[in-house]
Amino acid sequence: MFLLILAYLGGALTILSPCILPVLPFVFSRADQPFVRSGLPLLAGMALTFAAVATLAAVGGGWVTQANQYGRWLAIALLAVFGLTLLLPRLAERLMHPLVSAGSRLSAFAQADGGQVRPGSSFLLGIATGLLWAPCAGPILGLVLTGAALRGASAGTTLLLVAYAAGAATSLAVALLIGGRVFTAMKRSLGAGEWVRRGIGAAMLLGVVAIGLGLDTGVLARVSTVATGGIEQQLVDKLSARQAQAGNGAAMATPSGAMMRATSLKTGESAAAALPVEGQLPGLGGAVEWLNSPPLTAEALRGKVVLVDFWTYSCINCLRTLPYVRAWAQKYRDQGLVVIGVHAPEFAFERNLDNVKKATRDLGIDYPVAVDNNYAIWRAFNNQYWPAHYFIDAQGQIRFHHFGEGEYAKSEQVIQQLLAQAGHADAAKVAMGISHADTQNVQGVQMAADEAEIQSGETYLGYERAQNFASPGGEAQDKAHTYTAPANPALNDWGLAGTWQVGAEHATLAGASGRIVYRFHARDLHLVLGPGKDGKPVRFRVSVDGGAPGSAHGTDVAADGSGTVTEQRLYQLVRQTGKVADRTFAIEFLDPGVEAYAFTFG
Repeated sequence: MFLLILAYLGGALTILSPCILPVLPFVFSRADQPFVRSGLPLLAGMALTFAAVATLAAVGGGWVTQANQYGRWLAIALLAVFGLTLLLPRLAERLMHPLVSAGSRLSAFAQADGGQVRPGSSFLLGIATGLLWAPCAGPILGLVLTGAALRGASAGTTLLLVAYAAGAATSLAVALLIGGRVFTAMKRSLGAGEWVRRGIGAAMLLGVVAIGLGLDTGVLARVSTVATGGIEQQLVDKLSARQAQAGNGAAMATPSGAMMRATSLKTGESAAAALPVEGQLPGLGGAVEWLNSPPLTAEALRGKVVLVDFWTYSCINCLRTLPYVRAWAQKYRDQGLVVIGVHAPEFAFERNLDNVKKATRDLGIDYPVAVDNNYAIWRAFNNQYWPAHYFIDAQGQIRFHHFGEGEYAKSEQVIQQLLAQAGHADAAKVAMGISHADTQNVQGVQMAADEAEIQSGETYLGYERAQNFASPGGEAQDKAHTYTAPANPALNDWGLAGTWQVGAEHATLAGASGRIVYRFHARDLHLVLGPGKDGKPVRFRVSVDGGAPGSAHGTDVAADGSGTVTEQRLYQLVRQTGKVADRTFAIEFLDPGVEAYAFTFG
């Protein structure tokens, strides 16, 4: 009920947004008509249309990825055009002429002879208004759609969207009942003078230039005259606090980490024992794209033994299992094994299709990969972990599963057993274990962890899951703050130095330079990093116990500690060759904008 109220309030707040102005002429055009016959159908059409379109967006979900890649430049172009129209009135008239003509034709259709309202015309106008109004949505609608993407669109999702639309319709209904006087007052307040209008246009163009050059992505937010997003965000924060107190978690709340490496199937201690039937292979629909293969279906895979591997490309546990998965795909392909990688992102940058395609190529993955950005396949399997392996027999039945790293011999025995049951008796003749040729490339981050020496666990830098943060004063959420590194951190304590903005998922360097310090105990140290929003490389320098790492440098660092962040991925920064002990790691970034996500160890 609280979420329904929140959605309703979020919709009501859209009346304060500047982007609602194009909608108001449609609403006020009905101010002189009976509310029940004209205004109410218009508002109903608007609300229902928006709820329907938003539900489809939640189901499809692929538009989110495309918006991340291309929407920024489209938005910049549109803002530039808008700024020019404020500076040049004649240009505005020319650009608006087609819309004015369309509006005249629509208005003419909506009126019958004698100026009477056509039956149903207000509802049609409401449908058009709903489409115009959609861009005014704020953070609360984003929360609703994100939840739909994670847990699947449902009647509950649609109800929340209807509540959101009803909130907006209520605020517009108030304006409609008051009548054209509100619109007239708004026009007077907005038309304060020619020079004011031109000044706003110039400010818009300056903001566009700043964004295009990556100088300041917050320029337009600072010059905005109405900031409803802050009000909505406070409501979202209150909701999040209530959910945290109630103990509710997201579908992906369990992180990939050392605890997952010890989890395995509880039934069937030997591969020779009869494998139980755990369920049917669910549908594989919902992927936003398939790599290395056309889309596969459960029906088309009947007769094949299938291994489904849930992974994401910055997950260290997933990367260390890949040599075995690749080897199985190659060794048993001719015997009827089909390996399917399901890439389910943990971080936002892992939704980017170009990033996933590049990682797939760089990692030498040539078997089919389903890009599961909306977690459709993840939910169909009721999966919770990275990595997770599900073994399916030729009849489409799940016979075995394994979570995390390890027990590779047991998993390979299951593959051979299922292939033999499917009529491939020669599968058992294939030598167990990955070959020497396979192990030649098992270096860097894909090398198995030194389990006996790991005393440090996966550590997130975003405040949603951060632990053991030791900089004085704690983390300041979602705003730039100057930090001081802890002077003598205890084991597994970490901290920041310099000016950083800590978000829910990652920390962004807001100053010209900055450091991260971590006291750890493990052979290897990795850090998930990405360059800033402008994509420019970020130089860094690593130290271990105050000095250059030397022979303890990772594959992404030179012996003198130097390196560069060029793309969004996991970087290996330390690999000790000698005795493993408690060490103080520090990384200093020499350029601004770097994004730091999570530490992992091996």
